[in-house]
Amino acid sequence: MHKNALLQAFVAAGLIASAPFAMAASNLVYCSEGSPAGFDPGLYTTGTDFDAAAETVFNRLSQFERGGTKVTPGLAEKWDISEDGLTYTFHLREGVKFHTTDYFKPSREFNADDVLFTFNRMLSKDDPFRKAYPTEFPYFTDMGMDNNIAKIEKVNEHTVRFTLNTVDAAFIQNMAMSFASIHSAEYAAQLLKAGRASDINQKPIGTGPFVFSRYQKDAQIRFKGNTEYWHPEDVKIDNLIFAINTDPSVRMQKLRAGECHVSVFPRPADLEALKKDPKLQMPEQAGFNVGYLAYNTEHKPFDKLEVRQAMDMAVNKEAIINAVYQGAGQIAVNGMPPTQWSYDDTIKGTPYDPEKAKELLKAAGVKEGTEITLWAMPVQRPYNPNAKLMAEMLQADWAKIGIKARIVSYEWGEYNKRAKAGEHDALLIGWTGDNGDPDNWLSVLYGCDAIGGNNYSRLCNREFDGLLKKAKAINDQEERTVLYKQAQQLLKADVQNTPIAHSTVYQPMSKRVKDFKISPFGINSFYGVSIE
Repeated sequence: MHKNALLQAFVAAGLIASAPFAMAASNLVYCSEGSPAGFDPGLYTTGTDFDAAAETVFNRLSQFERGGTKVTPGLAEKWDISEDGLTYTFHLREGVKFHTTDYFKPSREFNADDVLFTFNRMLSKDDPFRKAYPTEFPYFTDMGMDNNIAKIEKVNEHTVRFTLNTVDAAFIQNMAMSFASIHSAEYAAQLLKAGRASDINQKPIGTGPFVFSRYQKDAQIRFKGNTEYWHPEDVKIDNLIFAINTDPSVRMQKLRAGECHVSVFPRPADLEALKKDPKLQMPEQAGFNVGYLAYNTEHKPFDKLEVRQAMDMAVNKEAIINAVYQGAGQIAVNGMPPTQWSYDDTIKGTPYDPEKAKELLKAAGVKEGTEITLWAMPVQRPYNPNAKLMAEMLQADWAKIGIKARIVSYEWGEYNKRAKAGEHDALLIGWTGDNGDPDNWLSVLYGCDAIGGNNYSRLCNREFDGLLKKAKAINDQEERTVLYKQAQQLLKADVQNTPIAHSTVYQPMSKRVKDFKISPFGINSFYGVSIE
């Protein structure tokens, strides 16, 4: 980009104003890849949304250690589990303060009422706040938690008891996930009284390490370090600025120029230059992810198995890996990554065979020249560095078997909303694991409860679903593994999607950044991080 054009781009994005922060010792600028759809983590399922709220503004009862999958205490100091595995009693941390901002001044500290508000709003459509602000909670319902939590009781100010209908082996891990971020009941009541319930999604209040300051869509989000945080040693930044830019080349230019300190999703073509830059560090790790193609089985011709089989075998995955991932990924053959326990390594990939694909389509009565829509993400994700190029390659692959694919895209928030509503024919999407449990892949992406959420194929196989529910109700990992392997065989046979790749995750950042941890879950946390 020409120097003047680059300067104009920064001015337009409002980022010149943040240049002094980029140079100040206790301020950090993060070049992020997209605008969040909102700031209420319960409403969303993407890392872009979680980075901007769950990892900054909020805490959960249990939390994952930074950079790992181990669950540690959060707003609950400890918890007890009954012998039958159906009752969880959380002992809440005392002395935790909610954020004070120009739009909310708390009169009390965090207590059991906040936990009850957070989860009752997700459980009941008759909850007064839910009625005032009608919303859905896709993650909560995708995992069937709305059906499995029988009741939540306030034992006292600092003790809460959850009772389940059936055993959930991943319950504590699920409670550490972003969607379970704890809100202020007092703030919610204030919004309800003022008739502004939707502000909970635009002006967030939490107990987290950073306090929301302001948001300019497609430009920046500003947070202040929480000086009253309950774990003060985690707050080492005075101001955290998300500088939003969907163009990876601009993000990397800004990083190399010192105008941001941490960024995400470099283009594979830029990796070597970034690794050689003496001012940068480039940690990497095998991605706990899968990029895949989902077929909407509610749309013809994808309601027929042989059509999905034909589309699957017409995809030249090797060519896609070489062109899109450029060595920073491996071919996927399964609906979850090989680093996930219970992965079935007996499952083999579908051979590339366009001639056989043509025969299957002909036998299924699909006419040559049949038109479909192929949706491509507008942003980079950890599991797909270039959805547009991937879509163009798929378009060319399918043209060889007589299918005309029209590429469609929307702004990221709109893309997710429309895809969950099932507007697509075929969809590029993917997933990074959220809690280290197989259920987080198989149920959340492919289960019956996830239709309308992250099950973009909208296929419900009751046998598959039954195996998942049975596995979730067992605590023994070996027994669960047997059931999950059976489920993976059924998933492969259904061809509700074409797994394409597991990518390597690179996190370019300035050498001045200390103690940043790459999350296996594809989220970016800045608590505990400092600038030299």
